Amino acid sequence: MDLTFFGAAQTTTGSMHLVECAGRKVLLDCGLIQGKRKESFDLNRAMPLPVKDLDAVILSHAHIDHSGRLPALVRQGYRGPIYATPATRDLADVMLRDSAFLQEKDVEFVNKRRGRQGKRLFEVLYDQSDVEATLALFRTVEYGKRQTIVPGLELTFNDAGHILGSATCTLDYLRDRLPRRLLFSGDLGQRDTPFLNDPVAVPNVDVFITESTYGGRNHPTRENVLGRLKDYVDLICQHKSKLVIPAFSVGRTQQLLMMLNELVEHHRICAVPVYVDSPLSKKATEIHRNHVECFNEKTRRMLEAGDDPFRFPGLRFTSSVEESMALNEARGPMIIISASGMCEGGRILHHLKHAIGDPMNVILITGFQAENTLGRKIVAREPVVKIFGEEYELRATVFTINELSAHADSAGLVAYAKALGSSLEHVFCIHGEPEYCEAHKRSLEALGVRKVDIPVSGQRFQNV
Repeated sequence: MDLTFFGAAQTTTGSMHLVECAGRKVLLDCGLIQGKRKESFDLNRAMPLPVKDLDAVILSHAHIDHSGRLPALVRQGYRGPIYATPATRDLADVMLRDSAFLQEKDVEFVNKRRGRQGKRLFEVLYDQSDVEATLALFRTVEYGKRQTIVPGLELTFNDAGHILGSATCTLDYLRDRLPRRLLFSGDLGQRDTPFLNDPVAVPNVDVFITESTYGGRNHPTRENVLGRLKDYVDLICQHKSKLVIPAFSVGRTQQLLMMLNELVEHHRICAVPVYVDSPLSKKATEIHRNHVECFNEKTRRMLEAGDDPFRFPGLRFTSSVEESMALNEARGPMIIISASGMCEGGRILHHLKHAIGDPMNVILITGFQAENTLGRKIVAREPVVKIFGEEYELRATVFTINELSAHADSAGLVAYAKALGSSLEHVFCIHGEPEYCEAHKRSLEALGVRKVDIPVSGQRFQNV
């Protein structure tokens, strides 16, 4: 088996890795690259491999940085199967449609300005017809079921505990007529999360492709995070201002709702309206209710008892553009949760545009922000940031809670690798910025792993 790493190599976006085995080519993930608008747009359009040569695609989960380039792949001629869990397929349905819609609106908005400036107009990366064609190619595989995807290569999904439907991908194959096993982590979740199962360890792994987002860094306790969230809500209640939270529609939004639910039920915060301003988040939350097989036992018991963890007094889901626009003119206190999580598109940009100049408002960043994204610039507290190409002073108060991340921290990553057993001989650290990949590499070497590599984009490894 040969491996080539095209995306999420010493970065955290654009997950894409090529597996070549027994004369066949299989892609692990096909994610959207996020960052500087023109640079990322050009990179997303240019596929780094001949699309016609691909035999299959395996999708670890539905987050756009892992799934978002699939319709572009299909637009360029791919017609093979896309393997995913049932929950991932359902989430990809709404997320890819939303991605196409946002691209169309974003390009339309930007092209108005470019047209006035006499510049070349942008084209969308893909449209709704490409998404329809992509969804028709999905083939669902349940957790724990072994599936032959091409001759000589068998796939098994196991729960990764990251978001609903997320999976580690086990590939069984032969090398020199002897059985061999590769495991692709996708994104690994934390243990003991509010509603998802813990990541499932896989035995007898020889080769491991592991995410490294939080290599060398550990998360504090959940109670610590709850306390900080309470403090931020208290602050906006005191100032009658807004708490604006950019959040991924899948995973992060539901996690925030469960934590706010807990604070409300235990009367730890004031009565403040909470708006989830994202049609995608509303749809994704409904999909969560339809896939209780992905929930841990505690959450299943809550649902069976009629206690919906994703609803509480004061929570409202907005749908229309008019409702969304009205929030920008409304007075606080209020909490607005909106996508996208890295502030790279969607309604959150409009809320930030209106809230960012008022020092009484609070912007809460709740997860890792990739390099060059607007979210990263807000975390860095750059004095002036661009939104829709216009400059705005960053005067709002900025807080971060990286511990809400759905990614395992360093201790979780190391514990998971250790649970794979002594057969582990070669590990590739991906999906992390260089310093965190290096930190995780050192941790793996301390475990006794014989060979650990940190690939760069385009690097190929033969006969693994």
